[in-house]
Amino acid sequence: MSWTTPDLCDRFPDVRVPEPVFRHYGGRTAFCGRAATVRCFEDNSRVRELAGTPGEGRVMVVDGGGSLRRALLGDQIAANAVKNGWAGFLIFGCVRDVEALAQLPLGVQALAAHPMKTEKRGLGEVEVEVRFAGVPIAPGDWIYADGNGVVVANAKLE
Repeated sequence: MSWTTPDLCDRFPDVRVPEPVFRHYGGRTAFCGRAATVRCFEDNSRVRELAGTPGEGRVMVVDGGGSLRRALLGDQIAANAVKNGWAGFLIFGCVRDVEALAQLPLGVQALAAHPMKTEKRGLGEVEVEVRFAGVPIAPGDWIYADGNGVVVANAKLE
Protein backbone atom coordinates (compact mmCIF):
# COMPACT_ATOMS: atom_id res chain seq x y z
CA MET A 1 0.00 0.00 0.00
CA SER A 2 1.25 3.45 -0.82
CA TRP A 3 -0.91 5.18 1.80
CA THR A 4 -1.68 5.23 5.51
CA THR A 5 -4.77 6.76 7.03
CA PRO A 6 -2.69 9.34 8.97
CA ASP A 7 -1.00 10.41 5.71
CA LEU A 8 -4.39 10.68 3.99
CA CYS A 9 -5.72 12.84 6.84
CA ASP A 10 -2.68 15.10 6.56
CA ARG A 11 -2.97 15.47 2.79
CA PHE A 12 -6.77 15.67 2.64
CA PRO A 13 -8.07 17.39 5.80
CA ASP A 14 -11.69 17.33 4.59
CA VAL A 15 -12.01 13.53 4.79
CA ARG A 16 -14.46 12.00 7.25
CA VAL A 17 -13.05 9.85 10.04
CA PRO A 18 -15.43 7.57 11.96
CA GLU A 19 -15.10 7.33 15.71
CA PRO A 20 -12.47 4.72 16.68
CA VAL A 21 -14.83 1.89 17.60
CA PHE A 22 -13.69 -0.79 15.12
CA ARG A 23 -11.38 -3.78 15.59
CA HIS A 24 -9.50 -5.75 12.92
CA TYR A 25 -10.55 -9.31 12.17
CA GLY A 26 -9.43 -10.02 8.60
CA GLY A 27 -6.16 -11.25 7.18
CA ARG A 28 -5.47 -7.83 5.67
CA THR A 29 -5.02 -4.93 8.05
CA ALA A 30 -4.92 -2.27 5.33
CA PHE A 31 -7.57 -2.19 2.61
CA CYS A 32 -9.48 0.30 0.49
CA GLY A 33 -12.13 0.52 -2.17
CA ARG A 34 -15.42 2.06 -3.24
CA ALA A 35 -18.24 1.56 -0.74
CA ALA A 36 -21.16 -0.74 -1.38
CA THR A 37 -23.60 -0.18 1.46
CA VAL A 38 -26.03 -2.41 3.34
CA ARG A 39 -28.40 -1.42 6.14
CA CYS A 40 -29.67 -4.38 8.17
CA PHE A 41 -30.43 -5.31 11.75
CA GLU A 42 -29.62 -8.79 13.04
CA ASP A 43 -30.31 -10.26 9.58
CA ASN A 44 -27.41 -10.72 7.18
CA SER A 45 -29.47 -11.84 4.17
CA ARG A 46 -28.43 -8.83 2.07
CA VAL A 47 -24.78 -9.15 3.16
CA ARG A 48 -24.76 -12.77 1.99
CA GLU A 49 -26.43 -11.86 -1.33
CA LEU A 50 -24.07 -8.97 -2.05
CA ALA A 51 -20.97 -11.03 -1.17
CA GLY A 52 -22.06 -13.44 -3.91
CA THR A 53 -21.80 -10.74 -6.58
CA PRO A 54 -18.66 -9.34 -8.24
CA GLY A 55 -16.91 -7.17 -5.66
CA GLU A 56 -14.57 -5.44 -8.11
CA GLY A 57 -12.30 -4.40 -5.23
CA ARG A 58 -15.10 -2.69 -3.29
CA VAL A 59 -15.58 -2.50 0.47
CA MET A 60 -18.92 -3.64 1.84
CA VAL A 61 -20.05 -1.12 4.45
CA VAL A 62 -22.66 -2.71 6.72
CA ASP A 63 -24.79 -0.65 9.10
CA GLY A 64 -25.98 -3.28 11.53
CA GLY A 65 -27.36 -0.68 13.92
CA GLY A 66 -24.49 -1.36 16.29
CA SER A 67 -26.12 -4.58 17.49
CA LEU A 68 -23.88 -6.72 19.66
CA ARG A 69 -26.35 -9.66 19.71
CA ARG A 70 -25.76 -11.32 16.30
CA ALA A 71 -22.85 -11.70 13.88
CA LEU A 72 -23.42 -10.21 10.42
CA LEU A 73 -20.33 -11.84 8.86
CA GLY A 74 -18.82 -15.28 9.27
CA ASP A 75 -16.28 -17.46 7.52
CA GLN A 76 -18.57 -18.74 4.74
CA ILE A 77 -19.79 -15.34 3.57
CA ALA A 78 -16.27 -13.92 3.90
CA ALA A 79 -14.76 -16.75 1.82
CA ASN A 80 -17.41 -16.13 -0.84
CA ALA A 81 -16.53 -12.42 -0.81
CA VAL A 82 -12.85 -13.24 -1.36
CA LYS A 83 -13.79 -15.53 -4.26
CA ASN A 84 -15.82 -12.69 -5.78
CA GLY A 85 -13.15 -9.99 -5.48
CA TRP A 86 -14.26 -7.92 -2.49
CA ALA A 87 -11.50 -5.92 -0.76
CA GLY A 88 -13.07 -5.88 2.68
CA PHE A 89 -15.85 -5.15 5.12
CA LEU A 90 -16.55 -2.28 7.51
CA ILE A 91 -19.28 -3.49 9.85
CA PHE A 92 -21.13 -1.49 12.47
CA GLY A 93 -22.00 -4.75 14.19
CA CYS A 94 -20.40 -8.11 14.94
CA VAL A 95 -18.53 -10.90 13.16
CA ARG A 96 -17.87 -14.53 14.05
CA ASP A 97 -15.43 -17.29 13.09
CA VAL A 98 -12.63 -14.85 13.87
CA GLU A 99 -9.83 -17.42 13.54
CA ALA A 100 -10.97 -18.23 9.99
CA LEU A 101 -11.46 -14.54 9.10
CA ALA A 102 -7.87 -13.83 10.16
CA GLN A 103 -6.63 -16.36 7.57
CA LEU A 104 -8.47 -14.81 4.61
CA PRO A 105 -6.92 -12.21 2.28
CA LEU A 106 -9.69 -9.78 3.20
CA GLY A 107 -9.93 -6.62 5.28
CA VAL A 108 -12.53 -6.84 8.05
CA GLN A 109 -13.24 -4.21 10.66
CA ALA A 110 -16.18 -4.59 13.03
CA LEU A 111 -17.27 -3.64 16.54
CA ALA A 112 -16.84 -7.06 18.18
CA ALA A 113 -17.03 -10.80 17.80
CA HIS A 114 -20.17 -12.75 18.68
CA PRO A 115 -20.82 -16.47 18.12
CA MET A 116 -24.55 -16.23 17.32
CA LYS A 117 -25.62 -16.20 13.66
CA THR A 118 -28.46 -14.06 12.39
CA GLU A 119 -31.91 -15.17 11.40
CA LYS A 120 -32.39 -15.08 7.63
CA ARG A 121 -35.59 -13.13 7.07
CA GLY A 122 -34.65 -11.41 3.82
CA LEU A 123 -34.61 -7.98 5.45
CA GLY A 124 -32.29 -5.06 4.75
CA GLU A 125 -31.53 -2.38 2.20
CA VAL A 126 -28.67 -2.21 -0.31
CA GLU A 127 -26.99 0.86 -1.82
CA VAL A 128 -28.47 3.39 0.60
CA GLU A 129 -26.66 6.08 2.57
CA VAL A 130 -25.76 4.87 6.04
CA ARG A 131 -24.61 6.79 9.10
CA PHE A 132 -22.70 5.38 12.05
CA ALA A 133 -19.72 6.21 14.26
CA GLY A 134 -20.39 9.88 13.56
CA VAL A 135 -20.11 9.90 9.76
CA PRO A 136 -22.35 9.40 6.73
CA ILE A 137 -21.24 6.92 4.08
CA ALA A 138 -22.87 6.88 0.64
CA PRO A 139 -22.63 4.20 -2.02
CA GLY A 140 -19.54 4.96 -4.12
CA ASP A 141 -17.65 6.80 -1.37
CA TRP A 142 -14.07 5.59 -0.88
CA ILE A 143 -13.14 3.68 2.27
CA TYR A 144 -9.54 3.49 3.47
CA ALA A 145 -8.80 1.39 6.55
CA ASP A 146 -5.61 0.36 8.32
CA GLY A 147 -4.29 -0.14 11.83
CA ASN A 148 -4.75 3.57 12.58
CA GLY A 149 -8.45 3.79 11.75
CA VAL A 150 -10.85 4.45 8.91
CA VAL A 151 -11.08 7.32 6.45
CA VAL A 152 -14.11 8.03 4.25
CA ALA A 153 -13.80 10.25 1.16
CA ASN A 154 -16.15 11.31 -1.62
CA ALA A 155 -13.60 10.25 -4.27
CA LYS A 156 -10.42 8.20 -4.63
CA LEU A 157 -7.54 9.92 -2.80
CA GLU A 158 -4.41 8.23 -4.05
